[in-house]
Amino acid sequence: MGEKQPYYAYSDYLKEKYHEKVYKLPVNLPVNCPNRIHGRGCDFCAEQGTGFEAMKSSVPVKEQLEKTREYIEKRYHAHKFIAYFQNYTNTYLPLTDFQNCMEEAASVSDIVEIAVSTRPDCIRRSYLDVLKKIQETTGIEITIELGLQTANYHTLLCIHRGHTLAEFLDAVLLIREYGFEICTHVILNLPQDDLYDVIETAKILSALHISTVKVHSLYIAKNTRLCEDYENGTISICSKEEYFQRVSEFLQYLDPGIAVERLFSRIPQEDGVFCNWGTSWWKLRDELLAYLETQDSYQGKQYHYLYGAALPASYD
Repeated sequence: MGEKQPYYAYSDYLKEKYHEKVYKLPVNLPVNCPNRIHGRGCDFCAEQGTGFEAMKSSVPVKEQLEKTREYIEKRYHAHKFIAYFQNYTNTYLPLTDFQNCMEEAASVSDIVEIAVSTRPDCIRRSYLDVLKKIQETTGIEITIELGLQTANYHTLLCIHRGHTLAEFLDAVLLIREYGFEICTHVILNLPQDDLYDVIETAKILSALHISTVKVHSLYIAKNTRLCEDYENGTISICSKEEYFQRVSEFLQYLDPGIAVERLFSRIPQEDGVFCNWGTSWWKLRDELLAYLETQDSYQGKQYHYLYGAALPASYD
């Protein structure tokens, strides 16, 4: 864990893994999400998804990566990159198309890792076999990013997530057989969740030995079911201070070996009606770090509940 931060930062994790700074190159595929095809999608999901920082999906994968890499190389003098398939459900493609996209990404120089963002109910052995073959033939590392959002299956049903905790557990167990790293996305201030749900989410991720976690503060995008509920007063968003408390508890119960990629969401201002209490994410991060310091709160402080913790040491 970094000396200056009370949590294990993802940037430190990458430096330890690759021995230098590594940058993500976002890639958009011409893919949708089964939850949107068969309904309106998750309550918080906007029409454009989350790939606003990437190029258009009509641009070939290799061209997207090479153009973005060129820009990042010049600006940051970077040498190693992660091909990040970010938007929507990237395994929701015919297998041959998926394989072609992954192989195209692997052919780009200086790519050391492929990160595939998807849903827990869209994990199948045949797709993992494709990624395993790429890993074995190129040496490129593989990370699967799974959107869980919360361990509370009642909340998952309420926000029309389209899966419950069971599908997430199934996906993690299957991916573990292939030895891939797993990143899990969570939202800590869903209106239906309380502090106990936040803690239980941290405990489940820890028990599953997830590699990294990406924490999102709930934002409300325009033209979503969540936006309708927010504007008609059906739901409310917790205060910034309560969010800090939720993050603090989440980190305390989280295995200190799990890297934390982010703690706040980012969304273009023109696309949302609420995001981060009207404050920039970097200012919120500084405020959160100050809050954690005053509370003497740090990642893993309460991580003593696994491995038969109720048994007295004298029983050994």
